[in-house]
Amino acid sequence: MGVIDGRVAIITGGARGIGASISRLFAAEGASLVINDLGSAPDGTGGGEGPAKQIAEEIAAGGGTAIADGGDIGDVATGERLVRTAVEQFGKLDIVVNVAGILRDRMIFNLTEQDWDEVIRVHLKGHYSTVRPASAYWREQRNPGGHYRVINFTSVSGLDGSPGQPNYAAAKMGIVGLTYSLAQGLARYGVTANAIAPGAATRLTATVPSDKRVQHEERPSDGDLQRSPDNIAPVALYLASERSDWLTGRVISSAGFEVGLYENPQIIRQLSAPAPWEYDRLATAIEGSFRPAANGLPRSLFASQLSTD
Repeated sequence: MGVIDGRVAIITGGARGIGASISRLFAAEGASLVINDLGSAPDGTGGGEGPAKQIAEEIAAGGGTAIADGGDIGDVATGERLVRTAVEQFGKLDIVVNVAGILRDRMIFNLTEQDWDEVIRVHLKGHYSTVRPASAYWREQRNPGGHYRVINFTSVSGLDGSPGQPNYAAAKMGIVGLTYSLAQGLARYGVTANAIAPGAATRLTATVPSDKRVQHEERPSDGDLQRSPDNIAPVALYLASERSDWLTGRVISSAGFEVGLYENPQIIRQLSAPAPWEYDRLATAIEGSFRPAANGLPRSLFASQLSTD
């Protein structure tokens, strides 16, 4: 018996990189899969059903069960079709894993509206595309013990603020907010929602010049085993399992052989007054209380990165 034997999962971006590693492990652990992958270049251009079909055939050849879908996940019709396919072909849906994404890196002053819109669409709307119909299906089941799972993918690019990826960082932090909202809103229907911030060598990280890569995203000195996207898959598997019922509304980091838990945002200093603040009094209070804890740029893995156009 596999860890998720008999469960049904949708995996977007599931034909290459981290998504492919998750697809293979989920299939090996007994899940039936609907694998979506547009098959595009790292910047989202081009595409074809080949990669999705290839991994579905690979899984089938190994005794697993998978259906391929080559649709654009930024199109809500694709997400609706994935949910419908899972229910019609396998009788139910238990897990949604949103991995699909693209990169169009520019400093903010060089970032075109098209490159902003497309990255936001694929990442953030791509998560909405699957989660909206999946959550509607789970709500209809009226099964608070259903062990349903949403596993989203964020990035240290957003959590730490990559200077050359404003579109990607914004989308990835939007996914964190979405994850928090889903955890709160869907708990009554037996759904947990968490996000993974991965670090691995993939097609996307390969597009970043080697001197701009951040250690947490890709560990060039640790060897191929540390850098493998296969290291991310067991974390996704745990989140997909029934054993993880206790964990929701959180961001988990996974890089190499290290797994971490991010602290959710919270107020760390607070000022109060019996009447509306006057500027001078407010400025003095802020500098006296907040400045010791927040002077200058926040801590970031990107702090020493020299950004270029």
